[in-house]
Amino acid sequence: MTQVKVPDLRLDGKVVLISGTGGGQGRAASLLFSAAGAVVVGCDINGATNDETAQLVRQNGAEMDASVVDIGDPDQARAWVEGAAARHGRIDVVYNNASHALMAPIGEMTIEHWRTTMRNGLDAVFFVTRAAWSHLVASKGLVINIASVSGHAGSTAAPQSAHCASKGGVLAFTRQIAVEGAPVGVRAVSISPGLIETPGTRELLKDERARGIMLADALIKRPGQPEEIASLALFLASGVVSYITGSDYLVDGGRQAI
Repeated sequence: MTQVKVPDLRLDGKVVLISGTGGGQGRAASLLFSAAGAVVVGCDINGATNDETAQLVRQNGAEMDASVVDIGDPDQARAWVEGAAARHGRIDVVYNNASHALMAPIGEMTIEHWRTTMRNGLDAVFFVTRAAWSHLVASKGLVINIASVSGHAGSTAAPQSAHCASKGGVLAFTRQIAVEGAPVGVRAVSISPGLIETPGTRELLKDERARGIMLADALIKRPGQPEEIASLALFLASGVVSYITGSDYLVDGGRQAI
């Protein structure tokens, strides 16, 4: 009789860099990845909330490095990555989660709106990935980029051309680094969340009209939870799916099925 082995999602000893760990999806990822045995190196521009995340990780019996870093600055991004590699000796996973977008109709969008959104939604992904690349090659590692359903389609809920453009860029960037990474053993994937309940969306979701508009195209009529994104990321980071690279995963309640 053939014995079926249940896939092991443990990441014992793996060093995982996660940006934007001060709350929401980054906090959920920090808690889940550390519970799976990973050494989590987190950063956020908000030191207070980032420290809260680190404290929650420690309450669960794990450890987490928590730094205040603006990864939209190439020098700070490089210093964060190199510091992690120096302290822990390796980098196995880069989880580009942090992002910030400014919304405005195209006719009213300022150059500053556009540049801020690109800086924090696309440039930061490039800066961290570039800085970590040699370490990922050494470990045969993985890049997980958080894109968005907005990289796939426009929105009637909010005027967000800059956000759509930055996340579309993340999708294209992920595909290309998967191509470049394959010969040297580095994988790259992206996850495209739909409406996720986070500190940034929680107040908006209390407005029934806004909530209805944002969920109108979804088949599952509720917001997603940060843990649902983090759980998919953990699955992708585990060794049980090492045949996957260059793919994007929509977690949008079925919005793109219509």
